[in-house]
Amino acid sequence: MLTGAGISAESGVPTFRDSDGLWEGHDPQQVATPEAFEEDRALVQRFYDARRASLARVHPNAAHRALAELETVLGDDLFLVTQNIDDLHERAGSTRVHHMHGELLAAWCQACGHRMHWDGTLADEPDCPGCGTAALRPDVVWFGEMPYGMDEIHRALFSCDLFVSIGTSGVVYPAAGFVDYAIAGGSETLELNLERALNSDFHLSRQGLATELVPAWVAELSSAVGAPG
Repeated sequence: MLTGAGISAESGVPTFRDSDGLWEGHDPQQVATPEAFEEDRALVQRFYDARRASLARVHPNAAHRALAELETVLGDDLFLVTQNIDDLHERAGSTRVHHMHGELLAAWCQACGHRMHWDGTLADEPDCPGCGTAALRPDVVWFGEMPYGMDEIHRALFSCDLFVSIGTSGVVYPAAGFVDYAIAGGSETLELNLERALNSDFHLSRQGLATELVPAWVAELSSAVGAPG
């Protein structure tokens, strides 16, 4: 299963790109590339500090909660991959979440490689708790960097029975190609999205709000596998 910006949009989390091509008021090339970080560390750190702080103002919605309930039904048979760097899946109760683009509430030391939970500021260039070097950056995947855990994701795509994509645009690769991997592996595919994604290869597509589509689909699936309720 893959979730994207659409599942968190109804919680008030800004989508990846606004209609004017900016990302929360910034050109992505100014705040979401390794080159931008090298050129202006302070700007990038402040941008992600603000995004990190904004998490306190948003809350999981019915779609996040439904997927947490689905985890209790399917257990290890559910592999939840998200493109989102917020923590709304976890706060809804999901415990098996793979953040392919990293997490806002994490920092990565470029000196020693240590990754850690981080909910404070990085703009003041704090020392790494592991090595003492002031070399921390947001532990998020920027343009030009490889998403996390792609080998594991590919194995899951080729071996799953059903691939479900929720709230994704079908534009950003490599995630936009996941449906093709799943189909090549013999999986059924379903998209739940506000509108049909540009990638139209899904076997089934349902359009509407995530807070309506996801709980309804989870109820259907839970009933099919014999879960109570």
